[in-house]
Amino acid sequence: MTGLLLLLLVAGSMPADIHVDARDHPRPGEGEAAFAAMERALVRGFDDICGDTFCEGDYGNLRALQLRCAVTRNTGAVAECLWSFAGSYAWVNERDALPSVDSRTWACRLPVVPGTRLSVLLPLLSGPGALDTALPCSDPITCPSTYDALTDCL
Repeated sequence: MTGLLLLLLVAGSMPADIHVDARDHPRPGEGEAAFAAMERALVRGFDDICGDTFCEGDYGNLRALQLRCAVTRNTGAVAECLWSFAGSYAWVNERDALPSVDSRTWACRLPVVPGTRLSVLLPLLSGPGALDTALPCSDPITCPSTYDALTDCL
């Protein structure tokens, strides 16, 4: 009886909204394939337009690194998604004949409305045009896309 009471006390003190990586929802590793498909579609979209947009500035070799989303373990509700990028600009200093590099990283928040279900987000952003697809929001006319978020971030 004491063990059961202790178990109930411990379970009652655990946070109700434990968050996990989307790749580990609903159980560790089970979301990996679906999340990887979404990430590939977004990276493909980024690579297709990078040369005409984000990669025209000082960091012409801008690269998408990783996309991560935190979801509530029990419900699959998305709390937040961040997409990391890196870029650099390299040159040779004529005076001392040394190569130099200016590098930078970015963490771009995707404007996913908290509570959006991962089961809605994955198929929405896994197809062609994923980068330009409007993210779920309360007003469908003004819903931003991942591209809109990157424009604000990069």
